[in-house]
Amino acid sequence: MNGDKASLGELIKTLNSAKLDPNTEVVCGAPSIYLEFARAKLDPKIGVAAQNCYKVKGGAFTGEISPAMIKDVGVHWVILGHSERRWVFGETDELIGQKCAHALENGLGVIACIGEKLDEREAGITEKVINAQTKHFADNIKDWSKVVLAYEPVWAIGTGKTASPAQAQDVHDKLRQWVKANVSEAVANSVRIIYGGSVTGGTCKELGGMKDVDGFLVGGAALKPEFVDIINAKQ
Repeated sequence: MNGDKASLGELIKTLNSAKLDPNTEVVCGAPSIYLEFARAKLDPKIGVAAQNCYKVKGGAFTGEISPAMIKDVGVHWVILGHSERRWVFGETDELIGQKCAHALENGLGVIACIGEKLDEREAGITEKVINAQTKHFADNIKDWSKVVLAYEPVWAIGTGKTASPAQAQDVHDKLRQWVKANVSEAVANSVRIIYGGSVTGGTCKELGGMKDVDGFLVGGAALKPEFVDIINAKQ
């Protein structure tokens, strides 16, 4: 929940004029009230995502938006299961799975977020937590080509703490192995697994060098010009 037309407009100008790695797909997650603004102003090669949606097309669900509405304003992605939706707003694995199924059925790409809290990591149950969250997504996915998995250790979001590149790689590798065992080897090889958790211009190169880190889910740094450095981290 950041930005206004003035500040987002400046950020959009920076992105539109920057030299971006042509091999990196860029998608900007805007607040729902600015989705149409972002889509109209951003260069067409840059995608736009809603930060959430509901599990049905329409009805008496005041305050919610549907995949049909998101598509109607020219937007083709949605972020689902973000840790703040889970831990601030109380969304369950079951609800997030239902949202994922409905979004995919209606032609949106889904950035599916999973991640453990600090007490879960310290208790040694990171893998168990992440596998359970991933299973709720997987049970609701027929076509994995429209899905990006985003691992975001909750303890590293906005805290300035970043999972070490080795910690990130370890979880991403285990995630890929889970997908291989529970979905298919082909999906495990093709699905993009991106990392989110205090990614900055300073940390992106080393994180991006990890074998199973295919990109980033960027929070606060996406509101600054250094977002361009993060986009170009693989160059």
